[in-house]
Formats: sequence, C-alpha cells, structure tokens
Amino acid sequence: MILPEKISTPPVCLTIAGLDPSGGAGIVADIKTFTAFGCFASAVVSSVTFQNTTGVFGAVHQTADSVRRQTEAVLEDYTVAAMKTGMLPTREIIEEVARIISKNDLKNVIVDPVVRSTSGFDLIDDKALDALIEKLFPLADLITPNLPEAERITHTKIISESNISNAAAIMRGQGAKNVLIKGGHFSEKGRNGEAEKNRTARDYLFIGEEILILESEFIETTATHGTGCTLAAAIAANRALGHELREALRIAKEFVTNAIRTAPHLGTGNSPINI
Repeated sequence: MILPEKISTPPVCLTIAGLDPSGGAGIVADIKTFTAFGCFASAVVSSVTFQNTTGVFGAVHQTADSVRRQTEAVLEDYTVAAMKTGMLPTREIIEEVARIISKNDLKNVIVDPVVRSTSGFDLIDDKALDALIEKLFPLADLITPNLPEAERITHTKIISESNISNAAAIMRGQGAKNVLIKGGHFSEKGRNGEAEKNRTARDYLFIGEEILILESEFIETTATHGTGCTLAAAIAANRALGHELREALRIAKEFVTNAIRTAPHLGTGNSPINI
C-alpha cells in the first residue's frame, strides 16, 4: 500500500445518542454524517432501541455510569471539536452528560431534544425532559427541536409562524442561546389542515437578535427516517470544521435536502435518507 506523503488530522466529532439497529437514525446516522464531512466520528450509546423503518418497539437504556465511562474514554484520548446529543432517555444520563460537558469545557455542542419517535413512541419522560431543559439547554450552542418537540417543551400549540417565534422565546427564556425550530413543510395554514400557501421546507433559526428563515425544496416522500439526527450531526460537523453557525446550518440543510432527494427507499415504512 502506498500512503500519501502527508495525512491530515480530521477534527473529532462526538455523538451521545441511541442506537437504531436499522441504521437510519441515532448514532449510526450521526457516524455516517460526521464521516461524510471528513470528520472523525466517535460515539457513546445512551440506549439500545428496537426499531426499523416502521416504528420503535422498545428500548433498553444504558446507566449514567455506562455513559460516563464511555464518554471519559473518548475524552481522555481525543480532543473533541464538536459534539451532538440525541436520545438521552433518563434524568440521570442527562445530568451526567451536562456534568461532563461542563467539566471538560466542551465546545460546539448541538442538542437535538429527541422526545418522541415519528411513530409515536415516547423516548423520554417528563422528569428527563425537565432535566434536559434545566441542565443541557444552557450548555448548548444550538438546540434543534422539530414542531412536536417544541410544543412539548414549551407546553404551547404551534399553528402559525407567530407561535414559532413565541416558542423560541420560551426556550431562550429556559436558557437556550440559539434555537432552530425545524418546520418541515409547515406553513401558516398547513397545520390547520387547510391548503398550504407554499411548498417549501422551512426551518426557523433564532440567533442573537436575528430570526432567519431557511427555505429549501419540499420533497413529497416517506423517506424521512433520521432527518433530525442527520441535520444536527451535520451542523456539529461543520462547526468542527470551523464554519460559523449560520453557515454550518446552511450547509447542513442542503446536505439533508439532497439526502432526502436521493434516498434509497429501503424498508416498508419511512425509508432512511441517503447518507
């Protein structure tokens, strides 16, 4: 084998999330996404889920001690440039992850507040959600809830763009620095069951005093398994590569849109995307 004359050192990205054995979401999606951007992927398993494209059928959670020992093994050996959290199923795990972030002064932390699967399986209880808000929101550079997650976190109903702004304000009041609310094909009328006024996929970024609406092509498809995990991981990867937050998000959204467009259409449910 002929090695290149110079081997660059890629930035290390860390994910702490659940294992999806079908490979579409969770740490498998995160690892593939980190790798796609040229980052070196490291991963800590918070829960082993039983799922495929048709749904989530159960889970066996790790202990907080297991998560701590996995994470410390990585941090003792690598310098982590960015990290992303996904499914953190218990208060004890969330508190341990927050302690580790603070102790190690970890940067570029993207928190994807995963609370419920697309199929309706609850991945986190109310006590754990309270801990996520209290302990992790203030440590995150960005939180990335989708509409149902934003509704559960803020205890509000989102049926309009003004509701989105209100929900973001509540989450920022809860300690979140920057908030990305993933709107999908949300429109002013779409959530009310009436005719949609646009066919674009819209995400809403609240950063500093700015509100940025990021639009992309709306793709009519059932290939959406793992989109949230992939977006958060792509943002983390691009932060590790040195991009500022707005640019990291723009690149990540384009990456996910293309991954949906070119999805392999595997399985009999919601297909994973192409990462």
